[in-house]
Amino acid sequence: MGIKIVSVAEMRAIEEAADKAGHSFAAMMELAGRGLAEQIPYSGANILVLVGPGNNGGDGLVAAKYLSSEVGANVTVYQLETRKKTDPLIKSAQEAGVVLVDYPSDAKNGFQGLHDLIVDTDFIVDALFGIGARLPIEGNAAKLLTQVHAILQNAGERPTIINPAAGAPPNQTPIIIACDCPSGLNCDTGELDPLALHADVTVTFAAAKPGLFLFPGAEAVGELVIADIGLAQDMPELVNVGIDLADGVMVKNSLPTRKRDSHKGTFGKALVVAGSLNYIGAAYLAGKAAYRAGAGLVTIGAPQPIIPTLAAMLPEATWVLLPHEMGVLHENAVPILREEIEKYDALLMGPGFSNEDSTKRFIELVLQSGKPHPATQKHIGFHFNVPEESQPVETKDQVKLPPLVIDADGLNLLAEITDWSKLLPPNTILTPHPGEFARLAGLKDEENGPSAIQQVQTNRLGLAAKYAQEWKAVVVLKGAFTVVAEPNGHVTLLPFATSALATAGTGDVLAGVIVSLLAQGLEPAKAAIAGAWLHGYAGEEISDDSQLTPASVMASDVLEALPKALAAVTR
Repeated sequence: MGIKIVSVAEMRAIEEAADKAGHSFAAMMELAGRGLAEQIPYSGANILVLVGPGNNGGDGLVAAKYLSSEVGANVTVYQLETRKKTDPLIKSAQEAGVVLVDYPSDAKNGFQGLHDLIVDTDFIVDALFGIGARLPIEGNAAKLLTQVHAILQNAGERPTIINPAAGAPPNQTPIIIACDCPSGLNCDTGELDPLALHADVTVTFAAAKPGLFLFPGAEAVGELVIADIGLAQDMPELVNVGIDLADGVMVKNSLPTRKRDSHKGTFGKALVVAGSLNYIGAAYLAGKAAYRAGAGLVTIGAPQPIIPTLAAMLPEATWVLLPHEMGVLHENAVPILREEIEKYDALLMGPGFSNEDSTKRFIELVLQSGKPHPATQKHIGFHFNVPEESQPVETKDQVKLPPLVIDADGLNLLAEITDWSKLLPPNTILTPHPGEFARLAGLKDEENGPSAIQQVQTNRLGLAAKYAQEWKAVVVLKGAFTVVAEPNGHVTLLPFATSALATAGTGDVLAGVIVSLLAQGLEPAKAAIAGAWLHGYAGEEISDDSQLTPASVMASDVLEALPKALAAVTR
């Protein structure tokens, strides 16, 4: 079983079920604290643990014990509320050599103790609230966090405290480690209190939580680590959770084996119908991405005027010359496409189409896939097998569409077709960004309220799941932490969020990768998940290149990083 994403209520139910099954809360806390401590393996480090009154504070106390007794760190626990000396967690921490400071006493002294601790510490462990945070933060917790922020802001540069012999990286300000969830972040919604501590690393337990991937809260998470707390992997309360976090193992298990005695037909034939006179690059990016992701043969169907340019850019492709009107696909391209379509294992439509009525009609007729098509419009520009206006186009009674991906302008045009979702073959993959998703879903800007795009962004998981079921399609809702939702209600979230992908053309690359995986025989949902993972990995990989920054990355850079993404899961 992979990593699950659970709500706060689900996590509590999982822990209760584990406790009843014999894996006690105390045992889970012990493992949680150890998992937290393992993220700071530096002997001689000065560590400040901010401890709240609940279970999150208990995890912090266990971590403090291990950091002092086993790691050899200098650990101070700062308690928001003073726990009883008889508390076994307090006793074990003290026996391990942990120093205790409490908020009530320090507050009377003008927080001098907190100030001295922060300016001399290497790590701050935030174990105040975790998933139990209630917003807004008020009372003594608000006063404490206000002081922490003020001290951090005014501390300035200081010499590194960590013993260099311990192998720890030098740092001029404390590294903040969040226990389960940064305090002040709503782990269900991603809402973030202004007083929340932004973590460098968040160590969450057993499963991820949705708020860790929803903005603005996701900005406070830093690197995310999932620590084991000993839960049985087959417990129904965990297995039946409907949201997964994709990882490299999941992708590796999805990809086809490439045997040495293969030929190009072994790995599928992908047909990419894309491009227009103003958007030549979209067809190139999608087509080359399909090759880079492993398809045996990629054919590009495009308006005839752009094919000479495309052929010079991508000599490996084969071509279907399609009728056009002023450089955009015309509905009279449909019979030509229908003659070709059954030769292919997967079909992508939409990148670079432009938003013309003739192209909208083209999409509608392709999806109808079996209805007679009379030509009713005059033609200008290139004419390839285009009948005279008075002559009806003869078509086959029925054409079976291969597994289908619709992207970009194809989605915008699709949204203009009445009852469009009824035309889709089952499990069609739709790859909208938030604006395209809003148009498909018919969402409108609210007067004095959130815009349609804001409505999508504040409920990415819920809306993607809802409409995937309604449309009976696999929905790839693009953006930071892309969401893949299936018609059966299952949702997979991708672990990538990088501004390197926030540039024109990266969506065309993603669509090309997905259609390639479909052509290689992956089921639609697996193709969508694996494609989004490879795409996200490539985006992060290329933005880490020493010669590039996220701001300087182009879609072609992401395209060229795809081999590294594939190598990461296949070697």
